[in-house]
Amino acid sequence: MVGQPNDGWERLGATAGPAGAAGGEDLRHSGGPWLRAAGGADRLVTHLGPVKSELEAAHRGLVAGAGAGALAALAELSAVRASWERRIEDARDECGSLAGKLRAVVRGQAQVNEAVKSGFDGVRTPGGGGAW
Repeated sequence: MVGQPNDGWERLGATAGPAGAAGGEDLRHSGGPWLRAAGGADRLVTHLGPVKSELEAAHRGLVAGAGAGALAALAELSAVRASWERRIEDARDECGSLAGKLRAVVRGQAQVNEAVKSGFDGVRTPGGGGAW
């Protein structure tokens, strides 16, 4: 609930029981979902790429055939077109930025995994076994 200490995040860190209670399995995760999401964002950037030129081509014929009475409508249409072009560019920029951030998560996870593994490499088990 909003307004509570830690906004409820303390539940996320709570343990479900003693270590190994879930069958002793290792915590596993994959970069796959992050990389698929990054690929989707890249595809959106590509998909939105030609939209500006398509809008331009669609409006080209309107200006050529406009009479005196249509000039006010054309001015409004031009303003709307400019607004859509800005929005499309903003969406492309955001998707491109998001793709990079999603890939950075995968790199960050790999670095954390390696740091944690390295921290445990020198630990010996009570049974006298070597490092894991």
